[in-house]
Amino acid sequence: MGCDAENLTPSKLVASCLIGGVLLGASVYGLALALPDGPLGFRRRRKKRPVRVYMDGCFDMMHYGHCNALRQARALGDHLVVGIVSDDEIIANKGPPVTPLHERMIMVSAVKWVDEVIPDAPYAITADFMKKLFDEYNIDYIIHGDDPCILPDGTDAYELAKKAGRYKQIKRTEGVSSTDIVGRMLLCVRERSLCGSPRNSSLQRQFSHGHSQKDEDGGSGSATRVSQFLPTSRRIVQFSNGKGPGPDARIVYIDGAFDLFHAGHVEILRLARSLGDFLLVGIHTDQTVSEQRGKHRPIMSLHERSLSVLACRYADEAIIGAPAVVSRDMITTFNISIVVHGTVAENNDYQKEKDNPYAIPISMGIFKLLESPLDITTSTIIRRIVSNHDAFEKRNAKKSESEKRYYEEKSFVSGD
Repeated sequence: MGCDAENLTPSKLVASCLIGGVLLGASVYGLALALPDGPLGFRRRRKKRPVRVYMDGCFDMMHYGHCNALRQARALGDHLVVGIVSDDEIIANKGPPVTPLHERMIMVSAVKWVDEVIPDAPYAITADFMKKLFDEYNIDYIIHGDDPCILPDGTDAYELAKKAGRYKQIKRTEGVSSTDIVGRMLLCVRERSLCGSPRNSSLQRQFSHGHSQKDEDGGSGSATRVSQFLPTSRRIVQFSNGKGPGPDARIVYIDGAFDLFHAGHVEILRLARSLGDFLLVGIHTDQTVSEQRGKHRPIMSLHERSLSVLACRYADEAIIGAPAVVSRDMITTFNISIVVHGTVAENNDYQKEKDNPYAIPISMGIFKLLESPLDITTSTIIRRIVSNHDAFEKRNAKKSESEKRYYEEKSFVSGD
């Protein structure tokens, strides 16, 4: 049977043309999808898969250098997975860790550039673990700094990743390392053991000018050298959120030294942030910290402490060099809704009847005491070093040699 156009009514003819046009259009579109480059210039659009990158580390005595490395790694992809080396692996390859795995997990998970965390990662990238990263975690690239990571047997910990063509390198953050920070505390312990010695009066000056007691004595101070960090405005901008609070935001304020930024700090910031829409963190000056806690403190300078706080996902903004006393003018200026303080702290100034730095917010009824989730302070970290003094001295002596070689042999690496 055929189709006689003369016997079709106008309405049937229009319907037939419409159906034919739809079928023809669908056929062309299907052909375009089936071919990489279809007819009539059609190109199939494929959804771009997010680039997943992996970075691992011990992250012991977590500092702003670690945070900056994670920031750089995240910039190389869309999703950052971080492997945290187990306590046993650290002991076998470097010596005893200062902070146990569960505290390091809290610290790394709180860094705002981290999307996912893998606990108990191996110290070196083995063939089996690399396969797991590629197959189970869909990792595209493995990231590490430009400082070499050499295993006890002399091999490169990232050799397999490099051979696989899945390795990318970032720039190490100058002027800080866990070895350096432990060295500052060891120096602090030695200085305090020399009570009455003229050396004691020089410690705060050393922290300000970046040299160690051994430098003054003409010796080699690599194991106890203090910060060589040179703060720049660009680094502050890189770590900042760049966003202020909304017009009706409930602003929470918390202040302190935040020296040797640790898991206790992270957890109290997390709790404080949950009370409002915007967390403003006041970071006290070096002078204020020294006056409150002794001339051997702070261990970390104001700018170093500020970067650690700004890297935390719970901190929205920081006052760098905040006053020790919370004034009415300050509350008005920043539109602060509530001032909080943790129960675990180096001092209990909030309990003072006289010269209480929180007297104004208390009188205004906007002061709240928060039960600290963890019983950890900066002194806790220092006591860990002191209690295992000999082991950390040995560890630092070994690590300081590799640090020295890195600085002697390093070359410029662009981008950070």
